[in-house]
Amino acid sequence: MSYQRLQNGSDAIALEACAGLALACAYSSSDEYEAELIQVRRKAGAYGSRHHRQVYVIFALAAAAIVAVFFAI
Repeated sequence: MSYQRLQNGSDAIALEACAGLALACAYSSSDEYEAELIQVRRKAGAYGSRHHRQVYVIFALAAAAIVAVFFAI
């Protein structure tokens, strides 16, 4: 487009609208972007399961109960 054609009101408005959309971002800060990225990766299983932590806690409690019963006898 030439500069003279852009001086036409409708072309200039259309160009500004397209430029605004091209520069728009879905996130208002990098923190929001990082939080979304981590959430998507968690759903995909990239960071492992939280289930393992629960298994370790239950195992530790069961072992402590067995030791307590052993010393009570």
